[in-house]
Amino acid sequence: MIPISVVVCVLGGWCAIYLADTLLKSSSSLKASYEDWLVNYGLSVSPFHMRWQTALFNRQFYNWGRWKPRFLYLWFSMGMVFGIAAMFGSVILLGKTLMQTLTQMLTEAPTAPNDRMLQVVVPGVNLPVSQLTYFFSAILISGVIHEVGHGVAAIREQVRFNGFGIFIFIVYPGAFVDLFTTHLQLISPVQQLRIFCAGVWHNFVLGVVSFMVLFLLPAFLFPFYYTGVGAFVTEVTEDSPANGPRGLFVGDIVTSLQDCPIYGVEDWNSCLGDLSQKSQIGYCINAATLQQLSFPARVYRRLDGTVECCSNNSLTDICFSYNTNLDSHRYACLPARKVIEASKVCRTNADCQKDFVPSFCVTPSLENQTRLIRVKHPPHMDMLFVGHPMHLQYTVSLSSFVPRHNFLSIDLPVVIETFCKYLISLSGALAVINAVPCFALDGQWILNSFLEATLSSLIVEKQNRELVGFLILLAGSTLLAANVALGLWMVTAR
Repeated sequence: MIPISVVVCVLGGWCAIYLADTLLKSSSSLKASYEDWLVNYGLSVSPFHMRWQTALFNRQFYNWGRWKPRFLYLWFSMGMVFGIAAMFGSVILLGKTLMQTLTQMLTEAPTAPNDRMLQVVVPGVNLPVSQLTYFFSAILISGVIHEVGHGVAAIREQVRFNGFGIFIFIVYPGAFVDLFTTHLQLISPVQQLRIFCAGVWHNFVLGVVSFMVLFLLPAFLFPFYYTGVGAFVTEVTEDSPANGPRGLFVGDIVTSLQDCPIYGVEDWNSCLGDLSQKSQIGYCINAATLQQLSFPARVYRRLDGTVECCSNNSLTDICFSYNTNLDSHRYACLPARKVIEASKVCRTNADCQKDFVPSFCVTPSLENQTRLIRVKHPPHMDMLFVGHPMHLQYTVSLSSFVPRHNFLSIDLPVVIETFCKYLISLSGALAVINAVPCFALDGQWILNSFLEATLSSLIVEKQNRELVGFLILLAGSTLLAANVALGLWMVTAR
């Protein structure tokens, strides 16, 4: 569910703004001056919506729209082709996403959020508060670039440009351009398509540029940071199981988890995912050492069916299971660090046979989903972690970039990386959503102009073409509404 504090802050803030607006407009002494102030600054206020419009940037827009006409013609013609393809592709994508959501609802399968191609994002619910700055900044930049595309394309097609503005709807920022509607209606359908498709085209280009920056970031930062040596620890939360005298510290470089090598953050996440999915790995120990380290202990079963053979008060000993050569299953309470340090990992006793020395593969007998993980972060002693692997992922922040000098920020590469990822996902999502043939979105005007450009010779009556367009828009709006409604329900109600 959405946190009550978030709902109270949003509703309270908008109620205060709307109440102040209503009181000022109702005041006989302040109404005229307040309304003049709103007009002078291009402000307007309505429930859960505030917008600002200005003509300050008109000259800049006209300069852009008249720069290299031939290049802009080719640029926006490419955008037109992309926009038409995106309109059809967005319908397929939304249809597939809807089927995935319905399948998950009907089967009650705990599918990971990343399995769905599109997902509704609700700040404070499935978006951490710490990421809000990235989220809203990326949305605003994506919206501005989107509207710049419309504005420059309109000027290129000789449509009068009235102004540019920014708005806030509930908590989501956005941008818009004000074009002279009569001029839009007088130009040809192909010219209209160049204008209407320019927004999603610019969002696509922004996503591609952000991806290139993300891909080339190691090269850009090479003089200051190096990569490929491990995952650099940037933060360990106070409640993290990795926090402690033998845990991880800011500045450590993690080089492996168990036998899984770590060269960067992607490897860290991948290895933790594999460790949580696969069964617990074992460790080789020779028979003499096993007999020397083990001591008698009472064996009993936990509620989940797993076996425990150590005292609950022990912080250093762990119950291990192993098979003897006679295939009998045995348990031994052993000091975890002495067993694991300098030991080879294994799955069966056969992995441990060497130089005819009798050895066994001992496996930690832990509760379901719990793992014993050896974390290497030289030159420090290996950290031994017992718990769910995802707890490490949630409570330890890392970077693939290691600073070459102490005065360099350890957070800068992470900030750039994270921001680029938000730009890629949100600019791409804005392109997909706006391309959907849906009422009040760019897709509505793209569809209408596309039908006028392609069906005018097949369907002579304009009224019939408008009916076809209306039916398609109705279907597209229903598809988008179903995705949003079910997506919100999956995020907030389940």
